Amino acid sequence: MKPVWLALALWGAIHPMVYFVSYMREEGVGLTGLSQAWYVNASTTGLTWDLIIAALSLTVWVIYETLQKRDWLRLVAIPATFCIGVSCGLPLYLYLRSRKG
Repeated sequence: MKPVWLALALWGAIHPMVYFVSYMREEGVGLTGLSQAWYVNASTTGLTWDLIIAALSLTVWVIYETLQKRDWLRLVAIPATFCIGVSCGLPLYLYLRSRKG
């Protein structure tokens, strides 16, 4: 499964970024407009909260297992989750988790 997790992490990093870059080219670089778009209607607000809760859940899981296993490289999944997205952070963590096994 390691190659699958790595491929999904790469896809989860690249594919969403295409849309973010496209948006920033149209609207200008900055997080203000992007974060306002997250709450433009009930649908996007629901998706935003879904991703926030998933990111926080993943973060708790990463920290918990990292402290148990003392495999500090796994912590890389946290900034990947919050800087890129859960679509990258989760499969990256699963890849890092499967390295020693």
